[in-house]
Amino acid sequence: MSAGSVSSEPSARHYGIAGKARFVARFIAMFVVIYGLLLGFWIVRAFEWPFGRPLSPFITSLVCRLCLSILGIELRLTGQPMRRPGGVVANHSSWLDIFVLNATQQVCFVSKAEVRGWLGIGILARSTGTVFIERKMRQARAQQAVLAERLGKGDKLLFFPEGTSTDGMGVMPFKSALFAAFFDPMIHSKMYIQPISVSYHAPNGEPRDFFSWFGDMEMFPHLAKVLTAPGGGHVELVFHQPLPARDFSGRKELARHCEELVRTGMIPRSDA
Repeated sequence: MSAGSVSSEPSARHYGIAGKARFVARFIAMFVVIYGLLLGFWIVRAFEWPFGRPLSPFITSLVCRLCLSILGIELRLTGQPMRRPGGVVANHSSWLDIFVLNATQQVCFVSKAEVRGWLGIGILARSTGTVFIERKMRQARAQQAVLAERLGKGDKLLFFPEGTSTDGMGVMPFKSALFAAFFDPMIHSKMYIQPISVSYHAPNGEPRDFFSWFGDMEMFPHLAKVLTAPGGGHVELVFHQPLPARDFSGRKELARHCEELVRTGMIPRSDA
């Protein structure tokens, strides 16, 4: 299936009274978890801000783990999140990536600027330290400086070098622009970058790209499909060895190497 194709419809067994009950129960549970703990997050931030972010990222990880549990999606990990300074890159196939990747480590996402204004998601992104960037070439140098500054302060930045979400069956070529921040002379010698391969596995009887949100798909119908599913799917994360930025001649070489590692770490999936 190509990255621009659209997934088949969920099976009819997800509808009816049971499906509606799952949708309502999970929607309410996720709302309470996200916005209830967000209040706690803001309280913690009010006291910890003079010292950086020592505690609040753990609240973010807890929220994401609870949401995945509510959805019935199991996390399976190979390797460990790095503890070195630097950034993280991964393949991108769903809005679920935000929960999956936040659940396993303390990171700040790098996101397109329009996400700032999205209903519900925007306030979460702003609260958790997301770096918003414009997709304009003339702002590339200024954005590189912003990323380098955040990296220099100790924030672990996570971005998706494919530049868009896919059907999750493979990996698109990595764009190298954001990798330039790791070559800023002020931080270059101590920066590491960890590639992560993310592979979703659909519940039994569903198409392989069940969890993928890509192409022209609308957000709410896909969210509803996931909320009404009985559960039973899982996601596998492969944490590759962190790469010292100083071992690469430039951003393009580093991007290519990260792409190769992410591709080799994708877990093969059998047909549903």
